[in-house]
Amino acid sequence: MDDLSRLETWVEPLLQKISPAERRHLAKEIGTALRRSQQQRLKQQKNPDGTKYAARRTQQGKIKRKAMFIKLKRNKYLKVKSSADKISVGFFGRVARVARVHQKGLRDKAHRNSRKVRYKQRELLGFTDSDKEQVLDRLLDHLSKK
Repeated sequence: MDDLSRLETWVEPLLQKISPAERRHLAKEIGTALRRSQQQRLKQQKNPDGTKYAARRTQQGKIKRKAMFIKLKRNKYLKVKSSADKISVGFFGRVARVARVHQKGLRDKAHRNSRKVRYKQRELLGFTDSDKEQVLDRLLDHLSKK
């Protein structure tokens, strides 16, 4: 059993004691905090385990120096969906495809008329230990105010 499953088992009875409206509010607050954490990691170009993203491949004798995924970290693309029962932080719509290719290291075309290439795996989304602590802290803060 992983840490998240243990946390869920421990937290579920506590969450059942608060109203659905309070759970929705708490879920939105936690989701927003998790999105900020993911955005910071994207900005730092790091995987959830703290390692740097795989370097870009050279392109016609030069390496692009610009950071990857600059636009993906914006709220417009990295969305939070929450309800009383769940929280989702991720990419939705068309950008989800681009994110999935990099997250899993899949093959895709860089441009419409180009050939398929295998992208190196870069974990755009994932839980870090500090994310888990942050979720637990926010939950305990909310419950202690009751």
